[in-house]
Amino acid sequence: PIQKANTLNQNGRIYPRTILEREVMNYQKLIKENRAMGECDHPDSSVVELKNVSHVVKEAYMQGDIVYGSIEILDTPSGKIIQSLIESGVTLGISSRGVGSTQKQGSTQIVQDDFQLICFDMVSEPSTPGAFVLKEGKKVSENELKQAFNKSDRINRMFNDILSWE
Repeated sequence: PIQKANTLNQNGRIYPRTILEREVMNYQKLIKENRAMGECDHPDSSVVELKNVSHVVKEAYMQGDIVYGSIEILDTPSGKIIQSLIESGVTLGISSRGVGSTQKQGSTQIVQDDFQLICFDMVSEPSTPGAFVLKEGKKVSENELKQAFNKSDRINRMFNDILSWE
């Protein structure tokens, strides 16, 4: 999984399914043209900078509310960082980057119709629950997630959630 619709993420946002479906469909053009590149970490810019590209998305599709995808790590300086981390057993996340507005509903931000998906970046902490990079498209079980993230990580995440409450 690389993104989820109708699910509250750690950034306090919800992506409506219709908007995410449209953007995944639009993203197919970049995939077909082999231009669906992503970076090592989320930059401040909305532009994918070639000097920071680490991977290319080879596939992205929706099943229900979940966007699944496959990526190829590139032989670039940033790609070598990602490759080294994966080979060392580091669990990496994947996170969408886009531009658009949100509308507040209670404590949640609902992504609006002007949202435009730019790319999927490799990150240490994905905002989408369960959006972790797995070798060979393997599905993560609840047990594997608990092994990848120890009790301290989960407590830290909850603490950060509490601190972000308004």
